[in-house]
Amino acid sequence: MALTLAKPVADRRPAPWMDAAVLIAVAALALGIMQVAAQWRRPLVEQVPIGMGLGSLAKYAFFSFTRGWIAYFLSLVFTLGVASWAFYDLGARRYIIPALDILQSLPVMTFLPGLQIGMVALFPRNNVGLELACIFAIFLGQVWNMTFAYYDSLCGLPADFRMLGQLYNFNWWHRFWRIELPFGAQPLLYNSMVSMAGGWFFLAMCEAFGNYRVPGLGSYFQVASDHDNVRAQIAGVVAMAVVIIVVDRLIWWPLIVWSRKFKLDDFGGNRAPRGRLRLWLARSVAWQRIAGVGGRVKDAVLPPAQPPSAATSLRAPDAAPPPPPRARKVTYAILVALLLALIAWGAWRIGWLVSHIHLSDWLEIFRDTGFTFVRVMAAVAIGTLWALPAGIWIGLNPKVSNRLQPVIQFVASFPAPMLYPWLLTLIFFLHGTLQSGAVLLILFGAQWYILFNVAGAAAAIPNDILSCVEILHLRGWQRWTKFLIPAVMPALVTGWLTAAGGAWNATIVAEFVQKGSKTFEATGLGNYITRMANNNDFPRLAAAGLVMATVVVIINRVLWKRLQSIANDRCRFIT
Repeated sequence: MALTLAKPVADRRPAPWMDAAVLIAVAALALGIMQVAAQWRRPLVEQVPIGMGLGSLAKYAFFSFTRGWIAYFLSLVFTLGVASWAFYDLGARRYIIPALDILQSLPVMTFLPGLQIGMVALFPRNNVGLELACIFAIFLGQVWNMTFAYYDSLCGLPADFRMLGQLYNFNWWHRFWRIELPFGAQPLLYNSMVSMAGGWFFLAMCEAFGNYRVPGLGSYFQVASDHDNVRAQIAGVVAMAVVIIVVDRLIWWPLIVWSRKFKLDDFGGNRAPRGRLRLWLARSVAWQRIAGVGGRVKDAVLPPAQPPSAATSLRAPDAAPPPPPRARKVTYAILVALLLALIAWGAWRIGWLVSHIHLSDWLEIFRDTGFTFVRVMAAVAIGTLWALPAGIWIGLNPKVSNRLQPVIQFVASFPAPMLYPWLLTLIFFLHGTLQSGAVLLILFGAQWYILFNVAGAAAAIPNDILSCVEILHLRGWQRWTKFLIPAVMPALVTGWLTAAGGAWNATIVAEFVQKGSKTFEATGLGNYITRMANNNDFPRLAAAGLVMATVVVIINRVLWKRLQSIANDRCRFIT
């Protein structure tokens, strides 16, 4: 009888080289934070000189990295707070979800001129205003699909999980930390990756827009493109690639591996693999001490929940919650009043701006909207044709995911506008025009939402369901139509919704492309918005943004939301 050798246990002996790496990383992070703080405190300069030397790239890369992650932190806080508010407050849900639809549909370009002017007016003596305007612009390109994804996971949380939380006397924090966040970890992480990609997408636009410019990779590439400096363009692309690879290997991939332990599964023997980075850090004494401090802080913030007792009384999962205290009611009323006042003020300002628009301008906007609508739907359809089967294949095969995830994450995260000049050259080489070729450019800004949503849903399919499918011998087309597509349909519809929103935003840079000293335009609403923003024509910019928001909201309500309701009712394994 042959003997099977057990796999060797990971080496846990202390490694001095790992301690050195951890200490160097901490020191580098501290120095980087000091550099960022110094940049923010500098006197305001509208057009910061951008050096084309390779020595400046590391500093610019860290500046862009910092802006992206500050924006992501704000997006994460917004996502967890607003999605939970919309789920638990039925009265507020009627307003929050439509408001998110409207905000998602508004192009980032409509906010950017006002953000710059307002923030510079608030901070006229230093760079804080410009930095905050850039961060908020990236935030607006990140947050919406994260919020919809987490809200969707809250809607799909099994009722027995909530009953278990009541049995253990969980308060709102324990319920969030031990039930809701673990259940939504995988879709939230996959959408976080594509949200970061959305933030990088607008990097060049927000770091160098109008009369203002802040140092970063986006502005570096923009200046290099304006001067036809091919060497600097290649260097900027390489630096962006290094940033994306480092973020993927050190942050996203360890988090994805960690999130697999939260997969709904009746097979207790299946353990999520441990990432290589985690095994390396286990050999660092310095890291263990840092983690120990973090653990004590977590224990102080998150005390252990009370175990269930015989006297514990349970409410039905759908029963009404106890009435909130008076202070909470007053706070809630103040927040709602402030929000309604802000909405009323914004509506009045937009109404005043669009009152200056002539009929000929409205006709031009409606015509351009028709062209853009066709391009957006074509990009979503083309993206679905490959992203749906690819996402299912990646999500169901962990080994394939391990190998392809870094490549896909890199391609998805890379700012597509940096590739637009070369894609435009390819389009012209194939005897195309930007009128039709803009669909390809839009596709690079939209297809990843579908892929990551589908891959996350396929990876979360419980193993007992997969075993039942094998027992039933579902094969070929029947396997796709009876199992695979229905299994990922809720996430697919969420991907469609966010991809369409990303596509509308992508039209701003896809229908108006600058290549060196030349400008190429395609008839469409994105081109119209870009031209009005560059000219600071706020009435026409507001009118175009209003039309885009209205069209997107109508499409969401008539098409995507109905499909989402059907998918949630018919295509969920657990109710």
